[in-house]
Amino acid sequence: MACTGNVAIRTMVDVQVEHGRGQWKTYGDVENYKMGKYQIKTFNKISSIGLAEFPENEYDVRVNDQEAANAHAILLRSHKLQEEDVPQTVRAIARCGAGTNNIPVARMTELGIPVFNTPGANANAVKELVLCGMFLGSRRIIDGINHMKDLGAQGIARERVEKDKAMFGGQELKGKTLAVIGLGHIGSMTARDAFDLGMNVKGYDPGLSIKSALRLPRALELMDSITSAVADADYISINIPYIKGENGTHGIIGSEVVKHFKPDAVLLNFARGELVDSEAMKAHLDAGNGRYVSDFPDDLLWDHKNAVILPHLGASTEEAEDAAASMAANTIRAYLESGTIRNSVNFPDTELSDRPEHAVRFTIVNKNVPGALAAITEAFASEGLNIMQQINQSIGEIAYNVVDIDTTNHGDVMSLKSVQEKITMLDGVISTRIIYGEPGSGYAKNLDGEYFI
Repeated sequence: MACTGNVAIRTMVDVQVEHGRGQWKTYGDVENYKMGKYQIKTFNKISSIGLAEFPENEYDVRVNDQEAANAHAILLRSHKLQEEDVPQTVRAIARCGAGTNNIPVARMTELGIPVFNTPGANANAVKELVLCGMFLGSRRIIDGINHMKDLGAQGIARERVEKDKAMFGGQELKGKTLAVIGLGHIGSMTARDAFDLGMNVKGYDPGLSIKSALRLPRALELMDSITSAVADADYISINIPYIKGENGTHGIIGSEVVKHFKPDAVLLNFARGELVDSEAMKAHLDAGNGRYVSDFPDDLLWDHKNAVILPHLGASTEEAEDAAASMAANTIRAYLESGTIRNSVNFPDTELSDRPEHAVRFTIVNKNVPGALAAITEAFASEGLNIMQQINQSIGEIAYNVVDIDTTNHGDVMSLKSVQEKITMLDGVISTRIIYGEPGSGYAKNLDGEYFI
């Protein structure tokens, strides 16, 4: 389906941008395409409260396998995203959750597509499950429940309930020591609530930010290593990301750490299953009365008498799903409507102040190579365009620019078609956008030397 045309935007002058030149390889049902709205493609069941953050007059949200071949953004939860799921028109992807292991982030970076997550949106839900894990690890509650079911089936529960309670004794949390490894949103909230329960709290986080530090209870004792934090701890909660490769966190709770555990230490893992070396943990559980509580499957420990393996329930609350979807929706809106980037896992945080009244906003995604910024600004200058304000940020191999162009002194008609094509086809530039006027228009990509708009 070929789609061509110009989009005229009314201000002090008519600003013209191009939209739809040439063959759109992933153009869907043209009768289903709503010009003048941002199209959002969703995977999984996304909270209706979150989707309500998209104004109906500006957004066309496609759910339940509706055709969305011209999507401007993708919103998902657990769907394992493939490159073929991503139309050429997609500007951004957001996951309603913290982890992005189900998204090919490296490939999306190559394509110039920012991937967003929702850090902290599910923190309270996970924190509450960590606290639940501490209670489960302090007494053999699940064993007791199963025992009472067996007695009930035999019809002897009433006569045995008092006699058998000694089989399921335990300890109280008050006065015990909790070591928190990782003091971000979840870790800091866990530390605060544990302190309120009367526990002593130690923590370790080499990347502790000032913002996170301010959330910590004053009585928390900061340690200089994982081993020093876990030593003498009755409970240990790990709240760190899973990072593959050299210097990553795979198996970080291994034998060298576990050997510093108290014999009856309880390890709480509601972060990632791969953080824990199962063999080392089995040796700990076999040797004493320690416990392991996690909501990740473990092929070695799943039936160990001292392990409690739950379904992955950390963020499975209505409140967490609503909060994550709302945060993801607003993050997408900020990017599509103003070019603002926050909570991206592959692009730098970027925010330019509000666009001046007589200005048009450009965004440019390019490879982070020498001379790229100079070439971009020179392209604007060669077209007689004045930059009113701009910001350039980079991270790794990607750079991102937001530029406001003055529309005054350009007569009655100002065409941006030529300058957008010139910038888009510069060496190293991946995509450009003109954020002005009709939602969804003004997006261009350099597809291996072919101009796509």
